[in-house]
Amino acid sequence: MSPLDLVTAELTLTGRITTASNATFLGSIGETTVVYKPIAGEKPLWDFPEGCLAHREMAAYLVSEAFTWNVVPRTWLRDGPFGEGMVQLWQETDPDQSAVDLIAAEDVPESGWKQVLEGQDESGRVVALVHEDTSPLRRMAVFDVVVNNADRKGDHILASADGHRYGVDHGLTFHTDHKLRTVLWGWLGEELTSDELDGVDRISGALNGELGRELTDLLTADEIAALDARCARLRSAGRFPAPRGNMSAVPWPLF
Repeated sequence: MSPLDLVTAELTLTGRITTASNATFLGSIGETTVVYKPIAGEKPLWDFPEGCLAHREMAAYLVSEAFTWNVVPRTWLRDGPFGEGMVQLWQETDPDQSAVDLIAAEDVPESGWKQVLEGQDESGRVVALVHEDTSPLRRMAVFDVVVNNADRKGDHILASADGHRYGVDHGLTFHTDHKLRTVLWGWLGEELTSDELDGVDRISGALNGELGRELTDLLTADEIAALDARCARLRSAGRFPAPRGNMSAVPWPLF
């Protein structure tokens, strides 16, 4: 289906995703399966400025494209059955793969995984929050720092059969204040790779060009300036940041 058809062809709803906090629907445009989040179904948030979460989702996709890492599935804005909203290509996941998991603390693997924290489950068993130690997930963690993602839950990471990892649900991004809340803290303090640093540089450069112009329709001038400043800080530090401030460093619930 052509890009024009994805915007203009009829969007038919086939179901509602009831686990989402805002109105979220499964739909189809021709034979293409999509997720549709109408602006009219967004709930006000106490810790984010008033505005369209759909616009932040679109901005996150544009930043993902500028990174060239394909973190965010194809996303666009268009009209739908409940008015304008965000539409995103549906991604099939591999039920046998999980990029983030809660496991018994004694079962944490010695390699291939990073432990984020320990806690107790409802039975008093000590469990550990772990995530993969893979390049696609590292790239997602860098992306989250840059966009200031306040809601990187485990279920917001989609594991594809080919090993790729998509990130979804980026409405809580681009705040001017530090809001990073994520389950991907396993590389805390580690140096960024040259590939990751190059990605940050691409965003900084793109903000002075097409990306910067596109974001002016989606974010405030202060939010774009804060995005640029985060890139500069991350590039200067050259390593994954640590949590800071008094807020929780992880979202709740974790999944």
